[in-house]
Amino acid sequence: MPSREPASAAPPAGLAAAIGAARQRLFTDQKPDGHWIYECEADCTIPAEYILMMHFIGDVDTVLQERVARYIRHKQAAHGGWPLYYGGDLDLSCAVKCYYALKLAGDDVDAPHMAHAREAILARGGAGAVNVFTLIALAQFGQVPWRAVPFIPVEVMLLPAASPFHLSKVSYWSRTVMVPLFILTSLRTMARNPKGVNVRELFTIPPEAQRDFVPAHNALQRLFKGLDRVGRSFEPLIPQFVRKRAIKKAEDWIIERLNGTDGIGAIFPAMVNVYEALGELGYPADHPYRANTRRAIDDLVLDHGDMASVQPCVSPVWDTGLASLALQEAAGAGDTPPVRAGLDWLAARQVFDGPGDWKRDHPGLRGGGWPFQYANDHYPDLDDTAVIAWAMVNTGDGATYGRAITRAADWLIGMQSSNGGIAAFDTDNNHEYLNQIPFADHGALLDPPTADVTARVVTLVGLLQRPEDALFFDRAMAYLKREQEADGSWFGRWGTNYIYGTWSVLTAAQALGEDMSQDWIQRAVAYLKGMQRTDGSWGEDNGSYWDPPRGRADVSTSFQTAWAMLGLMAAGERGTPALARGAAWLIAAQGEDGAWHDPEHTAPGFPRVFYLKYHGYTRYFPLWALARYRNLHGDPAGDAATASAG
Repeated sequence: MPSREPASAAPPAGLAAAIGAARQRLFTDQKPDGHWIYECEADCTIPAEYILMMHFIGDVDTVLQERVARYIRHKQAAHGGWPLYYGGDLDLSCAVKCYYALKLAGDDVDAPHMAHAREAILARGGAGAVNVFTLIALAQFGQVPWRAVPFIPVEVMLLPAASPFHLSKVSYWSRTVMVPLFILTSLRTMARNPKGVNVRELFTIPPEAQRDFVPAHNALQRLFKGLDRVGRSFEPLIPQFVRKRAIKKAEDWIIERLNGTDGIGAIFPAMVNVYEALGELGYPADHPYRANTRRAIDDLVLDHGDMASVQPCVSPVWDTGLASLALQEAAGAGDTPPVRAGLDWLAARQVFDGPGDWKRDHPGLRGGGWPFQYANDHYPDLDDTAVIAWAMVNTGDGATYGRAITRAADWLIGMQSSNGGIAAFDTDNNHEYLNQIPFADHGALLDPPTADVTARVVTLVGLLQRPEDALFFDRAMAYLKREQEADGSWFGRWGTNYIYGTWSVLTAAQALGEDMSQDWIQRAVAYLKGMQRTDGSWGEDNGSYWDPPRGRADVSTSFQTAWAMLGLMAAGERGTPALARGAAWLIAAQGEDGAWHDPEHTAPGFPRVFYLKYHGYTRYFPLWALARYRNLHGDPAGDAATASAG
């Protein structure tokens, strides 16, 4: 067992002021109705797709288009293309969509930024080597033949649940994106593209001459590609009545889940596909189904002065839950007026009853979850649910929040997968062979259990200490111990990366009252200490999701430093030099506005494919870590007065 550092390091100067400024920043950011919401940033694929959508339907807002185009130009990297995350390498599919969007917006192909992008794209293999989602867009704009797109006929809607492919076997985000795509690709729907813009210059060989657009890399992929070819050859034989029936079933499926002005699945790609598919089915733009969907899309546009970005989704529930936990730590108490306002706002949004895809496998389980976004009743989020109920438990107000906490905990436990873990939205969504079908070249078709979500649920249920949950704990902890990496860390599926996963599990161990001297916990402590940089910070590049890891080795961020500190303190570390150095680094890195301002993306949407930057992470996580550090030192230097003011 590694020896601990002596508990001899005094808290750094400026701790009280840093906590006070960060706390005031959160107070200032809180909305009048009690909730918090921060920007949710992705890569430039999303704003590029917004421009593509306008040209697809033939209705272009030229003023907004130019503002979005400015944002895309602003984000172009020194390598000429566009990365998936800050500091990342060029991503070919993202770069092709950005180039196409800028050309649609009127950029001269001979302009320096366009020439630079084109050279970079061609050097990486050109537009013929992009991913499946980009191939679909290129086919719709007439840039590649439809044979470039994997065969995904709408008739799969008619397959029984026992078939190798069924909607219930893939994740919620895959379902909401794929079903409208089934319609669009089966009908070979073409973009209006009113200016007839093409990107032939991005291909290394004419697309008509290219034979293989989605290469197979293993035997199972080759098998599925063979089945793809066979299925495609039989498509002309599908009776029209069967196709109409399948389209109708897809249409009904979509309409049931439209989610009003919050949009289907409350995620941008699904909304755009639905908006276009409903148009192809004859719904006019002013029909409520399409009008509400378009409003949901446009609500994701974020103003940046002369620029505009487009968010992949919004995160108010997640932001409010985490901000509440940080403020509870900062106050040294579970219940303060700002926290109460946030939790009351959340309590009104709990999803108890009504339809939900998760109910298919749990018809007798009562609901009790929260969505990630303002509304997404079909798809409550297990991670959000655990965080919110955790904050409610901290208040000690069972009279107000007891029913919400109980329903949340019961629902989460009922959603445990057979391997003991917990996923983000579903149970046993782990049919790994489906990630080998040609359509799934992104490798993110599924929603299997993960250590970070499992740990969050264990944290909540551990705080409750209900005797009837013993079997849940046994299975969940066995899962977490199996998932521990050889170096003592845990993979972070929903936050970057092993620092996030390790913080999550150590927090769960603390909530359960685990003996922190156990070898598996001390190996995690050693991992976190070994990851600390000489300046006291922690950091991890998003390239760590590749095998072998790639990317920068000098990353230091406030949110990862906070996660590491919280993990160490959960494991029983107190006055160690590692914590003091981390706290000193956070204090020095804090901005004058009380927040931190790291440029790095904070989490994968889908590892190696799609990344997110939750702007709230630099507001509440550093505050949480500094406040916990102060509280463990007994409110030194008058910090108690700072924490309780306001």
